[in-house]
Amino acid sequence: MVHIFVRVQYRGLELKMATPYFMESKIWERRNDRSYMRKYKSDPTVQKVLDIMEDIIEKCEAKLKLENVHDKEVIKRTILNCIYGQKDKTLSETNETDTNKMTLRKFTDIFLQEAKIGLRLTEGGTVYTYGTLCSIKQSVDHLRKFEKSVNKEYDFNDINMAFYKDYVAFLNQQNYALNTIGKNINWLKTLMNVALVEDFHHNQIFKDKRFKGARIDVDSIYLTKEDLDKIRAVNLNDKSYGYDLARDIFMIGVWTAQRVSDYNNIHKEDIQKRTVKKIVNKEDPEHPGQTISSVITKDILVVSITQKKTGTKVYIPCSTELRMILEKYDFNIPRLSDQNVNDNMKKIAMWAGLDEPIRIDYVEGGQKKHMIKKKYELVHTHTARRTGATLMYLSGMNIMDIMKITGHSTPQTLKKYIKADQLEIIDKIVIQYDYFD
Repeated sequence: MVHIFVRVQYRGLELKMATPYFMESKIWERRNDRSYMRKYKSDPTVQKVLDIMEDIIEKCEAKLKLENVHDKEVIKRTILNCIYGQKDKTLSETNETDTNKMTLRKFTDIFLQEAKIGLRLTEGGTVYTYGTLCSIKQSVDHLRKFEKSVNKEYDFNDINMAFYKDYVAFLNQQNYALNTIGKNINWLKTLMNVALVEDFHHNQIFKDKRFKGARIDVDSIYLTKEDLDKIRAVNLNDKSYGYDLARDIFMIGVWTAQRVSDYNNIHKEDIQKRTVKKIVNKEDPEHPGQTISSVITKDILVVSITQKKTGTKVYIPCSTELRMILEKYDFNIPRLSDQNVNDNMKKIAMWAGLDEPIRIDYVEGGQKKHMIKKKYELVHTHTARRTGATLMYLSGMNIMDIMKITGHSTPQTLKKYIKADQLEIIDKIVIQYDYFD
């Protein structure tokens, strides 16, 4: 099956956009055979589809001229609105034809197209990021490879436990990591659920608890205070500017405990100054043995961030070190690509002597495996967030208070980020509680 596209010319642009309709591949391959195509086009069902295509093009051109649209992205959105504004009507009219019935393959293609140009938004009402779109497309591509291997196109009602077993077995045979397999399954479940809500099918087997995308946490390190001291002590005077900036950005990530998309994007307008008041009791000099209360004030800086991934608004009090870094750049932190931060921080961590061996357990091709890496090899942008959350926990901070800073919705999800060594947790327990005295 191949997509039917419409081609619209407007203001010097020639835009080819996918529609919800498909034709058989053999028809497309014989498109230059005039006698065959004349016979094909004479079919009443085919003629209905062609009339719909012509109607869509006319409506697109009329709407564009009427609204006098200039921006390319707005033009695309207008065309797609014309195309998919027809969708419910035309699909119901031709619901019984194999050519136009909505299928899982068609739905995934349409979903990606709509998400790409912003016609379909996330549950939070935001556009899909480039990284998320790539992740969805990769998962769809893996499904296509599986279909090719078994010479079958799976539709909505084919997604059952037998499919799940065969698909996971196929991905394991390709030696994909457990997390990659889990991601593929989870995106398929997401697409199936959206299609279910939009009434394209009624199959709910994919909601079975056994139909799950398993994952294992292979990012198990965090940096101790001693590690951070060593990183800060590395002399970068003879290195390029990017190393010093990468270290500062990474440390911002530690002290804010945010995702790299948030801590690598802080601006002056995100910083607020607040005055907090605190009541303290101190000995009354005029009445020995008694105390008096007094109010002390303190000026603090607060970083305000709306997290890109979840839309959660969080406020992070500035530590002394975070404030020093922000002041260094006059509260406007230059941006450095995530990849450059990763590459530079690995080198800085290596120069800092963070070379202790770390065992990494993982699953690949359905087999449990492990490898030994040096600690500096495992340092990357997300290590900063894990480090920040873990150090807050070890300092004795309440889990619920940490959640207000990190933006995690449940203690369970936050605990995945707390990577303290068990002995360090024992130290924390003994210091905090006198039970073991």
